Amino acid sequence: MNGAPTPAPTSACEGAESFALRVLGDSMAPEFTHGDIVVIEPDGRLGDGRFVLAWVNGEWTLRQLRGAPGAWRLEALDPRWPPQLLPDLAAVRGVVIQRARPGRRRETRHYP
Repeated sequence: MNGAPTPAPTSACEGAESFALRVLGDSMAPEFTHGDIVVIEPDGRLGDGRFVLAWVNGEWTLRQLRGAPGAWRLEALDPRWPPQLLPDLAAVRGVVIQRARPGRRRETRHYP
């Protein structure tokens, strides 16, 4: 390894279409728990407090975007996970627009 960051994987699915992912782990509990389904909008509006999907340190991560231009960071809701500083928003690949809990239709939540 030469210390260079691992580029984000690419696929034929990239583009402006929304897509769904399953949450693994509980770093974003209680808002997102293991097994939840999140819908990601690649062209969603970024801003402080938005939940985002980002490519950081060679892996995909779901975090809350905090800060302002020049001082962005990704934060887990579980305080045991340290914030990740971002030099810019290039690592952010989409915004969470919906969360669903399989088998619990009434617990579906939409994000502005």
